[in-house]
Amino acid sequence: MTRITVKGMTCQHCVMAVTRALGEIDGVKDVSVDLDKGEAVFDETKPVDKELIREGLEKEGYQTG
Repeated sequence: MTRITVKGMTCQHCVMAVTRALGEIDGVKDVSVDLDKGEAVFDETKPVDKELIREGLEKEGYQTG
């Protein structure tokens, strides 16, 4: 299980956007986003380049911390 901090989330729409962005990355599954904690948790089915995660979230307007 991988846990990352996501900066910039303010509402449920943000949660859905982050969930979708992470879920589109090859090797990421079972994404769970916690708005109150400002974090996302997911399983990796294979090693995932952290740069892909950062880029995917930045496209949606969020940052990893």
